[in-house]
Amino acid sequence: MKICVYGLWHLGSVTAACLADCGFEVCGLDPDAKTVENLAAGHAPLFEPGLDELIARGIASGRLSFSSDAQKALSGADFLWVAFDTPVDDNDRADVAYVSGRTLEAVKHLRHEGGVIISSQAPVGFVRGLEIECAKRYPEKGMYFACSPENLRLGKAISVFSNPDRIIIGVRRDEHIKKFEPVFGKITPRLEWMRTESAEMTKHAINSFLAMSVVFANELAGICESVGADAAEVARGLKTEERIGPKAYVGPGTAFAGGTLARDINFVIETGARFSKSTLLFKAINEGNEAHKSWVRRKLAEVVGELKGKKAAVLGLTYKPGTSTLRRSLSVELCKWLVSEGAVVTAYDPFAEPLPEPLASSVKRAGSIAQAASSADVVILGTEHKDFQNSVAADLAALSGRPVIDPSGFLRKALEKTPDIKYFCVGRGERL
Repeated sequence: MKICVYGLWHLGSVTAACLADCGFEVCGLDPDAKTVENLAAGHAPLFEPGLDELIARGIASGRLSFSSDAQKALSGADFLWVAFDTPVDDNDRADVAYVSGRTLEAVKHLRHEGGVIISSQAPVGFVRGLEIECAKRYPEKGMYFACSPENLRLGKAISVFSNPDRIIIGVRRDEHIKKFEPVFGKITPRLEWMRTESAEMTKHAINSFLAMSVVFANELAGICESVGADAAEVARGLKTEERIGPKAYVGPGTAFAGGTLARDINFVIETGARFSKSTLLFKAINEGNEAHKSWVRRKLAEVVGELKGKKAAVLGLTYKPGTSTLRRSLSVELCKWLVSEGAVVTAYDPFAEPLPEPLASSVKRAGSIAQAASSADVVILGTEHKDFQNSVAADLAALSGRPVIDPSGFLRKALEKTPDIKYFCVGRGERL
């Protein structure tokens, strides 16, 4: 069985490498020749733990190859797996036309009665639109479609793909289940089959619910700060309630970013508007999250005051821990704002790709936490890299009397034995 994975940034490169590791013959397809060249040399387009090694293993086994030629990549393929990371603009509006356009061009090279799997983030109804258009353009092909929404988690992408809680799969007709089952059943026996639109809507629902939980926790934390409650203790109380559960997103911290959650919320809002349905709650999620994005700025005004000429150290630049990407990173946005306020910014991140200009010329990159923080007036945790917890107490020991702002309380245990540091995090009005 041969699978062509189309779109080779984060989602696609993980999908291709993991499918090859499952034993499938996989050809990764991408229109960017440089991306293909790097992958063929065993280099993923961004850092993801274990991904380079998995790609190299797939290439060495002969099961994994890459191409920028759609006809070559799809030659003999049984399935086209569409895995583009759907582009979004600065307002979290997705460019689904890009994904549909690329897909419609590629399917002309797919064999008769080939299968198409859509994992790219797209609004409910997207797959039906592809089915209709493909039937018009290629009536002789008899293609069949499945929607299996991406379940990509930066820093844990390989383990989540290879051992998922379950896989959501939407199909148009029950007889299509037996066509797709040999693919998904090789990954896990825990398959949730449903109608196509239900699978699309499930992805919107999951991300919207997670986003709502984040906003709920952060708004609650703001009240905790004012009344002397500890939001982390409140979160513990919530998670031990059997109707909520231990994995609930109720811990206080930063606003959600990166486009993934907001993209699905916007899909729901736009779909609701199309059918004149109320989406007041979904709109409020976005508004509440936007308001919380300024928490660090408000805290800086409170504990540092005027920033012009002050030295700020930012620890972590990437969108999430365990990745190298800076795309839609709140930490990068914070650096831009600090520079605009006249602060002298030094940043440390052992994984991050180079900062884009003009920010690269304005932010000094340090080689360690200690170097970044040595003369800082304030230290701000931007990304929760696990490595930071190992040595941060010693690295920040010289910060006596100066503030450390750690929105999610990630370093709390590591710093609680450093009483001279002024420590601040979301949801705790008092210092440690």
